[in-house]
Formats: sequence, structure tokens, C-alpha cells
Amino acid sequence: MSYIKFDKEQLVNLEFSLSREFIRSNRAGAFATTTIIGCNTRKYHGLLIAPQPHVDEGNHVLLSTLDETIIQHEAEFNLGIHQYKPGVFNPKGHKYVREIITDPIPKIRYRVGGVILAKEMLFSIESDRVLIKYTLEEANSPTKLKFKPFLAFRNMHSLTKANIDNDTRYKDAPNGIICKMYEGYSNVYMQFSKETEYTHVPHWYYNIEYKEEKERGYDYLEDLYVPGFFEIPIEKGESIIFSAGLEEVDPMLLETIYANEVKRRLPRDSYKNCLVNSAQQFFVHKNNKTEVIAGFPWFGRWGRDTFISLPGLTLTLGDDKTCKSVIDTMISELKGPLFPNLGNGDNTAYNSVDAPLWFFWALQKYAAHTQTQAQIWNEYGEKMKLILYGYRNGCQYNIKMQENGLIYAGEPGKALTWMDAVVFDKAVTPRIGLDVEINALWYNAVMFSIEVAKLAGDEEFLNDWNEISCTIPAAFKETFWNKDKGYLCDYVFEDYKDWSVRPNQLFAASLPYSPVSEQIRKLILDITERELLTPRGIRTLSPKSSEYKGVYEGDMMTRDSAYHQGTVWPWLLGHYVEGYLKIHGKGGIAHVQRLYNNFEPVMFEHGIGSVSEVYDGDPPHKPGGAPSQAWSVAELLRIDYLIDYYKNNSL
Repeated sequence: MSYIKFDKEQLVNLEFSLSREFIRSNRAGAFATTTIIGCNTRKYHGLLIAPQPHVDEGNHVLLSTLDETIIQHEAEFNLGIHQYKPGVFNPKGHKYVREIITDPIPKIRYRVGGVILAKEMLFSIESDRVLIKYTLEEANSPTKLKFKPFLAFRNMHSLTKANIDNDTRYKDAPNGIICKMYEGYSNVYMQFSKETEYTHVPHWYYNIEYKEEKERGYDYLEDLYVPGFFEIPIEKGESIIFSAGLEEVDPMLLETIYANEVKRRLPRDSYKNCLVNSAQQFFVHKNNKTEVIAGFPWFGRWGRDTFISLPGLTLTLGDDKTCKSVIDTMISELKGPLFPNLGNGDNTAYNSVDAPLWFFWALQKYAAHTQTQAQIWNEYGEKMKLILYGYRNGCQYNIKMQENGLIYAGEPGKALTWMDAVVFDKAVTPRIGLDVEINALWYNAVMFSIEVAKLAGDEEFLNDWNEISCTIPAAFKETFWNKDKGYLCDYVFEDYKDWSVRPNQLFAASLPYSPVSEQIRKLILDITERELLTPRGIRTLSPKSSEYKGVYEGDMMTRDSAYHQGTVWPWLLGHYVEGYLKIHGKGGIAHVQRLYNNFEPVMFEHGIGSVSEVYDGDPPHKPGGAPSQAWSVAELLRIDYLIDYYKNNSL
């Protein structure tokens, strides 16, 4: 029996089925994503979304969707489903869906009278190609299948409208056709494993509505181009494979290619395997580089997210090779003391004060996992020193070390920490000055550097940093701690101290080197548990605050205003758990196990088999943001790893 399964009663309920999405990616940056019933509700949905380097540096939706029609006795039953303005569904193919299972890959069964048709979809691991297998399981009369491809050929962040620039010509390909709507784009090869009859009827479909974009306050209407349709007879028990890719394929090989792809899939037959399966999808291996996609469907590579998610996505699964490859890729793009925050090429932004400090943490985890602390300084010491001295002497964005050893950062209009939402060019949580997590990370980075420099015998570095390392804990406590309040303030700007109860103080309790005592760390965890902990992660602000926003929804301005003002983030839970187990040891495992188990129902929600970016601060903690987020998945894997570690090693 399939671990993830949906039945007819659930699937015909559009409120249920349209809120759940499948996401499949390859290792070259391409992917496919849509709702579980195949109705696109986002501009980011599509069956073939791939980089188009000759157009721009982004991903592009090429094949938006594929409508299937069952034909018997000249009667047509369209299995597709689209939402048109104003909220009208046509056709309504979801009424034919009987079940969806996901073992080892998603399979949808349709029933039309005596016909049962199974549809299975996967995305090629190595090439930019979607493969869909159709099997006629039951039929009492001669049956045909008709396929109608809907093409977009546009950047995934934009929408297309009917236009006269579209190239309506096509070329023949073995068992299919080749289309390219505009110059600069790749050809898209649409082919079948069986000979097909193609009828060329170029046509635009107008005003397809994407409800998720409408709710998010974006442009939500799109026109899609259909070049024509394919018809293929199919016998009972027969399977036909459809391929849409950027290169031609031999139709005779499609069955073998499909079977080999299925063999390479890790089944999503358990909670843990869903997380492992999802973790694999965030990696892109291209041009001798390995990068981490921060989330699907709209995120690219983010430096901060890369380092935070890297240990969970790799080391917990024993994949230290990929971990090192990502670290080396990121180091190749270090600019002064700063790592790329987001973007690529000429559009790269370096506006993150914490990404370089998270680099030290990821490297620290890698060294501990591989027992290579003695070699780390020889290989990475120069880059580590570049960052440390850069912060010490001062660099962009007013990042500089004060005389007491603490790091000051920030300037008006810039959001340099992970709480980086900006509305109308104004940071929602500006946090200019001394930030609690930045200085906890800074102390950890300095101490880890001293640890590995000592093993390498670098006396010059040690002489230069030992005194600084000794001043930081006292300065940290004096700056952030209040005995009467019993927790750390969030940030300090001149004479102002922000005493909002936020999760940023957690890192002083979780990092390998902490600037505060065990007693203070326990108090940090206590207030986190009382005011911030939820079944879906950690709130970004206590509900007791007048600035608290418990629901994450609405247009971009409304969402950004709530992003770090109470919204729950799963990734923070990993650091709560790490700090908690350091204090409680084996005695804390039961509590942590419950927190981990709380996320199993998430496998059946939003991004199927994955974990969402954020959740509402208020119960029932509805999912929001990206349906599949790297650091959300990573930290759950790390929690599972920590549970096992403390079971086997802690007193």
C-alpha cells in the first residue's frame, strides 16, 4: 500500500486538491511542478521548466501542461483541468480522477465509464526532460488518446500574452514534433514511444487564471499557445510514454529510459524517505559547480540558505563529498569577505552579513563529520582569514568589529540578516547595529578558526585573535543579557535595546561555541518554548508583542510585513533542538521526538513529500510560502540525526 495516497472524495474537492502540489527536479536546474490533479494555480507551474541561458539567467516555463482526452465511439472525455477568468473551470477532468498513489513515483488513475487509465510522471535526473507514462488498464471498446500541449516559453516569474511574434511553425521529429516559439529559446521535442498522428491547429487559449498569484497580489492571467494535437490508438494493457525535452530522443528507447529512471528513484514510502527524497532535489550540478536551490518553485541559489541547509541535506545522509563540493563552489564566488546572497553573474547581490558566518558553521560541521579538523586550516585557512579580517577591519554595508570584539552591521534601507523583508524600500525589521545571532555566529567563527589554526600550528593567527576571543563573551553578555528579563535582547542600536522575544537568541544556545553560560542557554530555551515554539517550528515574534502577525497571507506587502513578525519557520526548530539536547541529553529525546513526529502529516500537505517554507503563527498553522524549502527539509533531517546521536552517545 502506498505511503502517500489520495482517494476520489479528496481529489474531486478542489479546495483540497488545488492546495497540494507535486515537485520533481533534476540535477541540472530544471523541474516540473503542478497541483496533484494537474491544474496549474501558479505562474511557476509547468511540466517542463528549464534554464534558457541564451535568453536570460532564469528558469523558463516551456511546456505548461498537457491535456489528455479519452476517445471511445467518437465521444471525447477530456481529463485536463484549467481555471479561466472569472474562476471558471474548463474542462473539469478532475471528476474522472479516482486515486493518486506515489510509490515509487506519482500515479494518477482516471475512470471514464469502463475505461481505467493510469498516468505516471517523472522528471529525468540528468537531462531536461519530463516523461509521462500512460497505461490503459481497462477498456471494453476501441480507445484513442488525444494530447494537446499548452506552451508558454517565458521566464517563470512573468506571464505570457497572445502575440504575433510567436513562431507557429513546427518540424517533424521521430514520433512527434519540434516547437520553438521565439528566437533564442531551445527547441522543445515532444515525442511518443509509439507512432502518432499530429494535426497542426495553432491556437491561443486566453485568460487562464492562476488563483495563487491572484491571492498573492500579482498578475494572474495568462494566454497559452497550443500548436495542435496528437492522436494515438491504445490497447488494453498497453503503455505509451510521452517525452518533452530539449533534445531529441530515440522513441524506441523511451521505455528503457523510463524504466531506468524509475529504478534510480528513492521511494517515498515513509516519512524519513520523503525527507531524503526531497533533499536530493535541491542540488544542481552544472559547469563543474554544485549549488543548492533554496526552495521550489521560485527560489534560486541563496548563500545564507545554502550554508544553513548544507549539513542537513548532506552530512546527515553521509554525503560529505557533495557537502565539500558546495562549499568549494561558494568559496569560488567569495568577494572580499562576503559570499553571494542571491542571484548569479552580473545580478549577484552580496548583501548578507550572516552568510559568511554560516559558512564557518557549515565548514565546522563538515570537519566534525569527516574528522578533518587538522586539515581544514591548510585548505580553507586563507579564506577564513579573509572573512575574519574583513569583518574586523570593516567592509561593505557598514560591517565592522567594535573595540569590544562585537560585530556592528547595517545601514538605512538595507536588511542584512536573515530577517530581510523590505516593504517600500524600508526594512520591516531593520536591526541595524549589534544583532544577537550575528554576534553569536561571529564568536563561533572566531573560536572554530582558533581551534583549527592551533592544530595547524599557526602561531601568528593565534596571537592576533586569542585576546579578541577572550573579550567577546563578556561584551556579549553585557550587551544582550538582562537578568531580570531572563533572555537576550534581539539587537542594540546606539542606546536602544530591542527586547522583542524573537528566535535569533537561539543560536547562542545551539552553536558549538557559545558566548553564554549553560544557565543562560537554558533560560533562552525556556522562553522560546513558552512563547515561540509551535508544532510547525518557531515563531519569529512572540504573540505577546503588539507587532505580532499570526497569519501569513495576502498581497506581497501584507505577506512581507508578516514574514518575520510571528510567522513560523521550520528551519529554526533544528537549532532549538540542538540547544535543547545539549542541556537535557537523553532526557530531552522524548520532547524532541514529538516535535519531529509533528511534521509527518506535512508529507501529505502543500508540497507533497516535502516541507513548506513557512507556516502561520496562529493555529492551525496553515502552510505558506514555497511548498518545498531546502532548510526546512534539512533541519528536520538534522533533528532526526541528532535524536539518533543522543540515543547512542549521550549519558
